[in-house]
Formats: sequence, C-alpha cells, structure tokens
Amino acid sequence: MRKSEFATKALGAILAVAGIGITNGAIAQTWPAKPISLVVPFPSGGTTDILARALGDQLSKNLGQPVIVENRPGAGATVGADYVAKAKPDGYTLLMGAVHHTIATSVYKKLPYSFQKDLAPISTLAMVPNVLVINSAKTPAKNVSELVGLAKKASPELSYGSNGNGTAQHLIGTQFQKATATQLLHVPYKGSGPLTTDLLGGQVSMSFDTITTVLPHIKGGKLSALAVTTAKRSSALPDVPTMEEAGLKGFDIGTWFGVLAPAATPKPIVTRLNAEIVKIVGSADFQQRLLAAGAEPMSSSPEAFAKRINDETAKFATLVKEGKVTIE
Repeated sequence: MRKSEFATKALGAILAVAGIGITNGAIAQTWPAKPISLVVPFPSGGTTDILARALGDQLSKNLGQPVIVENRPGAGATVGADYVAKAKPDGYTLLMGAVHHTIATSVYKKLPYSFQKDLAPISTLAMVPNVLVINSAKTPAKNVSELVGLAKKASPELSYGSNGNGTAQHLIGTQFQKATATQLLHVPYKGSGPLTTDLLGGQVSMSFDTITTVLPHIKGGKLSALAVTTAKRSSALPDVPTMEEAGLKGFDIGTWFGVLAPAATPKPIVTRLNAEIVKIVGSADFQQRLLAAGAEPMSSSPEAFAKRINDETAKFATLVKEGKVTIE
C-alpha cells in the first residue's frame, strides 16, 4: 500500500471515530426527546410489572418524558427480552430484566438472542426473596415438613405453579423436589398475576413466587407462607423461616430485577440512565415503597450488573443441568 493510500485510510478511520464521538455527544445532549418504553416480559400484576411501574413513575419525573410500561409476556420472559434486544439502540426501548433471563440461557435449547451479548446492563433495581406459599384451605400444612409429608402421600401429586417455563420459580421447584425427594406437578403460567389467581382459587397447591406478588394475600390470611428461598429471612416476613432453617441445607435462590437496553445503545445514554436509576433507588421514598412491597432496593454500576449476569448464568447452568430442565 502506498503512503498516500495509507494516510487517506488512516484519516478516514480517525474521522469515523470522531464522528461517532460527536454523534454520541449529540444524542446524549438531546436524549430523551420523546417517551421511553420500559418493556416488562410478563403480564401486568406481577413483581416485574410492579417494580417497573414504580421506577417508571420516578424516571418520568427525572427525565421530563413519559416512561411507558409495555407488557410483552411469553416463553418465560424471553419474548420481551428478544423484542428489546432487536429494538433500535437509541435509548427509547428498555427492558425490565430479571434473574429468569440468566436461567433461560441454559433452559432453552435455542434462543433468538443472546442475553449477554445483545443487551447492555444499566443497573440492578431490587432483590426480592421468593417464598413458598400454599392455599392452606386446599393444602393443609403448617410448615415445610408437613408439606413434604403430604407431597409424599398425595395421589395424584401436588402441583406447583410458576410464572413460566425456565423462570426462577420453575427452577426453585425442581430444586425443592430434589432436596425433599418428592415429585410435584409443574404448572407454568404466563406470569405471577394469573398464577396467583389460580393459587387463591385452589387450582394449584403451592407456588415459589416472589414476595411482592403474594404479600397482600399472606397478610390477608388467604395464603400461608411456609419458608423463604433465600439464605436470609425477609424483612417483609421476619417470622417466616428460610428453607435452610426448615431443614433444606444450602437452599439459596432469590430473584433480582434490573434495567437493560439494546447492546449498541450509546454509552452516554447508558451512563445517564445508570445515574438516574442509582439516584432513584437511593432515595428514601423509593426505598420505602420497595420495602413495603417486600423488595430489597439494590442498584449497581453497569459493570457490576454485567458481572452478576455472567456469574449467575454460569451458576444456573449447573442447576439446570442437575434438574434436567430443558425446553425446545
């Protein structure tokens, strides 16, 4: 290559990089100029939806543009994730992601997107313990030990509902069966809303749902909480033991939630969103709102969030393999 040609190409590359910088700077200065869509990959009424609407209210005020929650349920939260992964990376389409997505990576044999490559982590929002709940009128057990006894004698087997194949609730159910040497019938729903309706109606025996969704029914006496699935007790249900305290050693699975954007979203927008979310999560009013719903506030940097996703994808790959959970 002649020197003149090399110089021309080098100059072109420099100008291209400079152009990207100028474009990103311009986008950051003008964004947001229109409403933002926050996609919830579950129906309305569940924990993901509740947290998204709480965050959306505050983001709307802070950014000066409406943040519209858009429910796109299906296939264990992967339909909504796929939609965002393929959306225009301009900061106007975001995903309220959850631990379910790190599980789906191993559960589904083929996904039309890569959760680790096609989505940019912005910040975590909250950690919500899952809780084993029963409709005591239909499933008479006062504790985990009694429930295990019922499960071993039941014919046909007791059933547990989840908010979809490949979700945390599904995997917790497989781990519970392994730890207790029981067999339960898994009944997947499109989300926690319809699951809770059927649990209250007695169509399923139990669930391992997030506390946020079932807390009002526990307090109202319609559902009984037997144990939380995390290593520590929940501040929202301080009298409810952990699975380990109930005799299931090493049982520790919770559900985190966080916000992500399409992978090519300009870094200045990701940085701005992270700063806004961290500020919101750190505010006393927002923390009080989350704690009242059984959620533990938890923000992070994009880098820390990416590490959590990588670490838990590997962790759940092992649990999925042990539980022999696969979906076509």
